Amino acid sequence: MRFSPSFLDEIRARLPVSEVVRQKVKLKKEGREWRGLSPFNAEKTPSFFVNDQKGFFHDFSSGKHGDGFAFLMETEGLSFPEAVERLAALAGLQMPVETKEQREADERRATLGEVLEAAAAFFEKQLAGAAGREARAYLDGRQISAAAREKFRLGFAPPERHALRDHLAAKGARVETMIEAGLLVHGEDIAVPYDRFRNRVMFPICDRGGRVIAFGGRAMEKDAQAKYLNSPETPLFHKGATLYNLHNARKAAHDAGTVIAVEGYVDVIALTAAGFPNAVAPLGTALTAEQCGLLWRMAEEPILCFDGDKAGLKAAFRAVDTALPLIGPGRTLRFVLLPDGQDPDELLRAAGPTAVAEALARPLPLVDLLWMRETGGTPLDTPERRAALERRLREIAGAIADETLRRHYQQELADRLARLLGRGREGGGGRSQFTPRRRDWRGGGARPSEGPPLRIGPSLANSPLFRGAPAALPPREALILLILINHPDLLGARTDDLATIDLASAEAAALRDALLRWVEGGGGDSLDLRRYLADAGLDEAVARLQGMAAHATLWSVRPDAASADAGESLRQAFVLHRRSSALNRELRAVEARLAQNPSEHDSARLRDIQTQLSALDGAEAAVEGYGALSGRASRNL
Repeated sequence: MRFSPSFLDEIRARLPVSEVVRQKVKLKKEGREWRGLSPFNAEKTPSFFVNDQKGFFHDFSSGKHGDGFAFLMETEGLSFPEAVERLAALAGLQMPVETKEQREADERRATLGEVLEAAAAFFEKQLAGAAGREARAYLDGRQISAAAREKFRLGFAPPERHALRDHLAAKGARVETMIEAGLLVHGEDIAVPYDRFRNRVMFPICDRGGRVIAFGGRAMEKDAQAKYLNSPETPLFHKGATLYNLHNARKAAHDAGTVIAVEGYVDVIALTAAGFPNAVAPLGTALTAEQCGLLWRMAEEPILCFDGDKAGLKAAFRAVDTALPLIGPGRTLRFVLLPDGQDPDELLRAAGPTAVAEALARPLPLVDLLWMRETGGTPLDTPERRAALERRLREIAGAIADETLRRHYQQELADRLARLLGRGREGGGGRSQFTPRRRDWRGGGARPSEGPPLRIGPSLANSPLFRGAPAALPPREALILLILINHPDLLGARTDDLATIDLASAEAAALRDALLRWVEGGGGDSLDLRRYLADAGLDEAVARLQGMAAHATLWSVRPDAASADAGESLRQAFVLHRRSSALNRELRAVEARLAQNPSEHDSARLRDIQTQLSALDGAEAAVEGYGALSGRASRNL
């Protein structure tokens, strides 16, 4: 009996080799491979290896090598059809029935593949010829080299309505076959079917074996209705079950130990050319469960690298929802969110492969992105809102199918929730049923994303600290130092933050260094700190800060404010300062690029950075309402 390549590929995709082998061999995980004693020879030292990413076993003692079918044939003496039948049952697939209709379907699929291959060759030839001049200029502008075009078989679809149809027809292809392959547009109101792809740069999409099964086309016209257009669903192409560049990336992903999923064709090509050949991309859709499965067959912890904009973040959050029911030990996702407004290709062109490597070296675990989504910008100022967050987290963790991992997620989210709700809220309510234990807000070392959202409010905006009152210190630097001087008990938990922030003022840097030395020397109370700063010759700087505080309306900067309120204002001030510093660094880099080579992209980015800096300027570093109660209570005494 003949088996179609697609049927055999589906068995391999559903049934890793290790699952077949472990029925006869006790396997132990060793790096990215499985290791065990040879089933063919008696031995004491394991020399039998299985690699699921590459899809084979290898026995060094006997030299035997092959896939799951070959393993059954070698160990049980089965014929190939018998091995296929056994593994199809394990994979939950029905054996194909060898009927006249089935044979015709297989022949039709083979014919579709031939037509698609002929179309790919036609597009390649068009790109290389006179018709592809503008398309080649576009690819030159995207810095896609001739070698990359050849490797990825890029092409060009000419603008004529029947160019591809007539070319394929001349080779004997039937119009019905072209329609079924997704190459022609047809319908009841279309008298003559016409080419689906016209005046587009063409990106062939291949299956696991490298066979062309579909196309993606990028429009050359700026006002095209669809910038990118993919082939429709066909007998060969199922968009949600395919990844662009899968056939090339499989070995590279095994060698690198991971796979990188990006959003676009050009991102994949650019990353490959820059030394990251383990890159793939979904096909214009949100990541699907089937695509997650493809990624996990290449690596246990794939990295999803999304564009640094709202759409990219939204796509990342959707991927979290898709993956949660499917994750388990040794099967999860990691995330890289690029700088705002950039995709991998743009980051490569702006800062080179080193910048991409640095970003990929610091991926966020799935739980961090989940936490960011559920808590970012969410006010938690009422019991109802805090209860709603707790309920959402419980429901989200409950969606994880793997029982062990579900328990660990419940614990992790409970710990984070305890830190979040406990921070700055002394005696902040009873213990949650979802929360196994509560930690002191100062002991968690939580990231800024775990705290309440930043807000703009009147108290600090009306303060001399932010209204531009004469001062030697920039406002946010003054705010940070003032809180720490008035509340030295906060220094111990914030030494790392203080030591690593950028300071524009030499006086601020001198105060910062003195505070760090004081902590290293053992610290003390507020009076001890004042004496220490005076001995260091910084008493005038401290006096200026205290003079500013005397007129400030933000209560938490004052010595008699509650320590928890001051700590929250300090945390928010550090967040604002880091954001401002990062934006200013990027601003200088963009200005330098514009001075050398003006571009519309950099001009737009410059305006965006300036807008963000304006939004930060005068923003209140404390959460709205923090300090209000303690302030009123103190004034009424």
